[in-house]
Amino acid sequence: MEFTHLGRTGLTVSRLCLGTMNFGPHTEEGEAHTIMDTAHDLGINLFDTSNTYGGREHRGRTETIIGNWFAKGGGRRERTVLATKLYGETGQWPNEGKLSALNIRRAVDASLRRLQTDHIDLYQMHHIDRATPWDEIWQAMEVLVSQGKIIYVGSSNFAGWHIAQAQETARTRHFLGLSSEQSIYNLMERNVELEVVPAVEHYGLGLIPWSPLHGGLLGGILRKEREGVRRLDEVAEGRLVGRREQLAAYEDLAAELGHEPGDIALAWLLSRPAVTAPIVGPRTLEQLYAAVRALGLTLDQKTLDRLDEIFPGRRTAPEDYAW
Repeated sequence: MEFTHLGRTGLTVSRLCLGTMNFGPHTEEGEAHTIMDTAHDLGINLFDTSNTYGGREHRGRTETIIGNWFAKGGGRRERTVLATKLYGETGQWPNEGKLSALNIRRAVDASLRRLQTDHIDLYQMHHIDRATPWDEIWQAMEVLVSQGKIIYVGSSNFAGWHIAQAQETARTRHFLGLSSEQSIYNLMERNVELEVVPAVEHYGLGLIPWSPLHGGLLGGILRKEREGVRRLDEVAEGRLVGRREQLAAYEDLAAELGHEPGDIALAWLLSRPAVTAPIVGPRTLEQLYAAVRALGLTLDQKTLDRLDEIFPGRRTAPEDYAW
């Protein structure tokens, strides 16, 4: 396993992040525990979850599964850099979602109970809350840091200007502010290169991409469809509209190079200078092993150029769309 720092912090994290969104809805608790144990065996120490993961009717179940795993002991909690998130509604009553100081206080305590731990290493805001001022948010986070309930703060799904706004407000409060941003980023979805990536690099944040295979489309979906390995659901069919020729060229390149398409997609993300650790969300052990395989793949410049031809990137704004 390779390791790096999370942005400008001194925190050491693995180059792959274990995503746990499937734990509960698609992966039963016993298998989830096996996957987490195996992740540690493979050197993955950064685990990501959320207080809403677990399914629509069982929000928080994923944190409970992780908490039960921590309770087994054996250094499981100590070896894990634990990242969770808040923002989404966890109930029907007012103040059971978003980023008010009241919800931040209640949400962190609820997550700590489910996770069976006394602190969260990286506490992430799952979405921007336009109705709550940054001074309120940072004051609440500062209290949690002083209480020892959280150590670092991160964001997710923020625009570049949201990151700038957050960091400049934190600066006036003499607070570290954000340490990371979690965004969708992959070969097919490169819009973060417009403003989020420049903001992340400017402020020294770690970038944690989610959906590195774009919902499986970059994992060899056309080949699996031909071979009858995977039947496309309505969502996948919709995403494929207008992209089949592009993905066919991509899968042909993977075959030419002798690598699995998913390995190339992950290796490409790992080559991006702003990226700390892509999130891999395995449902099975086999999917976890497949993700780790990409760490051994280095793409040469010729291959990187061909990937840019197939999946054109974005230049930094405003040059991307103006002179």
